[in-house]
Amino acid sequence: MFRMTQGVKWLLIANSVLFVLYFLTANTELGRQIFLPLALVPKSVVGHLAVWQLFTYLFLHSPYGFGHILMNMLTLWMFGTPLEGVWGTRRFLHYYFFCGVGAGICVVVLNLMFGTGSTRTIGASGAIYGVLLAFGMLFPRAIIYFFMMFPIEARWYVLIMGVIVFLSALADTGGGISHFAHLGGMLFGYVWLRLDLGKRSSVASRRRQSLSAQLSEAYRDWKLRRAKRKFQVYLKKQGAAKRDWDDTVH
Repeated sequence: MFRMTQGVKWLLIANSVLFVLYFLTANTELGRQIFLPLALVPKSVVGHLAVWQLFTYLFLHSPYGFGHILMNMLTLWMFGTPLEGVWGTRRFLHYYFFCGVGAGICVVVLNLMFGTGSTRTIGASGAIYGVLLAFGMLFPRAIIYFFMMFPIEARWYVLIMGVIVFLSALADTGGGISHFAHLGGMLFGYVWLRLDLGKRSSVASRRRQSLSAQLSEAYRDWKLRRAKRKFQVYLKKQGAAKRDWDDTVH
């Protein structure tokens, strides 16, 4: 369960490297110019079409403490590894970014409706909560130690976490945590799993691969037929030259 899979490994590396760079440059003008445009700002997404922020905010974590990135990366490793082991890297990454971007969309919509629209959101928590939901649905009876002490089945753990996030969103007092992103990640993850989007994308991918294989095979057959015709022409020419030589000798 705890072996390092390819997709999780590269997500851990990307998040960790960017965190270190952000940590080292956060209080410099260069750091602000590079990293602030990557954070998710609803007004920028809607007003300036900065749609890349729906993706890039997933790789930024607060440079003023290690708790944010530590919990996210630990959860990604613990629950993402078995998911990727079952789904494969491509399907897992599709799901991860679907939940992360979906969480960003929820943040944009809800902040424009009920907030200022200028609040910056960073962190992979939306995608992480989607991963947590998928783990609870795929491995419902797996045992998780709640608060590192109390054994509980994964399905109940996910339910408890969902309720906590929902109540926290309702009672949000501006503590700096985007509960809407957490809920959005779980919501989009649920939609993905219920509609079985990953299986459909895998089928479509296999169809594309099958079509590509058919075209490649047809191209190889055409080259073989062309080479065969050239060889036959060559043999005819050689036969004619031999007959001419024989006539001269005799």
